[in-house]
Amino acid sequence: MTTRHENSGKTREATSFHARSPATVPGDVSRSARGLSKPSDNVEKRFFGYRFKNPGLLTLALTHSSLAYESSPERTHEPGSDNEQLEFIGDAVLGLVVAEALFRRFPTSREGTLTRLRASLVSSRNLAQVAMRLELGPMLRLGRGEEHSGGQKKPALLANALEAVIAAMYLDGGLAPARDFINRQIIVPAEADMINVLQSTEPFSGAVGDYKSALQERLQAAGVGQPKYLLTDQSGPDHRKSFRIEVRVSDGTGGSIKLAEAEGTTKKQAQQEAARRALTTLLSGALRDVLPSSKAHSANLLPALIVDSSAREVLP
Repeated sequence: MTTRHENSGKTREATSFHARSPATVPGDVSRSARGLSKPSDNVEKRFFGYRFKNPGLLTLALTHSSLAYESSPERTHEPGSDNEQLEFIGDAVLGLVVAEALFRRFPTSREGTLTRLRASLVSSRNLAQVAMRLELGPMLRLGRGEEHSGGQKKPALLANALEAVIAAMYLDGGLAPARDFINRQIIVPAEADMINVLQSTEPFSGAVGDYKSALQERLQAAGVGQPKYLLTDQSGPDHRKSFRIEVRVSDGTGGSIKLAEAEGTTKKQAQQEAARRALTTLLSGALRDVLPSSKAHSANLLPALIVDSSAREVLP
């Protein structure tokens, strides 16, 4: 449910829902969640720094329709038996907070630019990447079939759950905790990417969240060449793998310069996170004395980095 809702009628419905008294909303959630299994051990009252007054909202936000169906098949079509209603509210809250944040961060940008930046930040693709970085997948309450089919790693499912969690925070504590979570977990990590997009001379591609592409464009503009992603370590059982990735560029002498490293539950996730970290440090300008090309000195692109020529598994 990550399509943005622009219909004024839907906006009024969301406002009406929130207008219910505080005593009514938790009660409704309790009735909706009744009959579902207890939340898993890793779902707690405290979620990324926010303590829920009504933990049932968080439980509901992490409950996929597949579990609701398996637990109570006769209640499958009852609204509120899974997180779909919360996705709807979270979608609206996310759009509002992101729009306000962009307006304040980039006051000289045109409406069209801000609209495209917002669309990228709230896209299913970006939200799924954020959810993977937060390791939201293992917290989800899925039916057996969905779990066995890899539901914990499905991008659409993760994006929807993240919206539902945002709604749960909003309904539990108001706009302040939801805004804080969105800023810390969605907006701030994407700042370097947004700045790169705004500074780029290329037509706007709306690629916020695609850190690999943004990093490649920045390095090529500096005349450094393409980055290489190296798998340096992997651990854990098959169902819970962890991959460590380094991103490097050539030092011009046969060796390479390490820009950043990161871990993830998939190689793709680890590559994106490594690229994000590298892009953040490149934009700080600290690499101008380290990169091999003289163009780097004028390309507002980190502290002296590790240089070596060790070979590891090179990833595309």
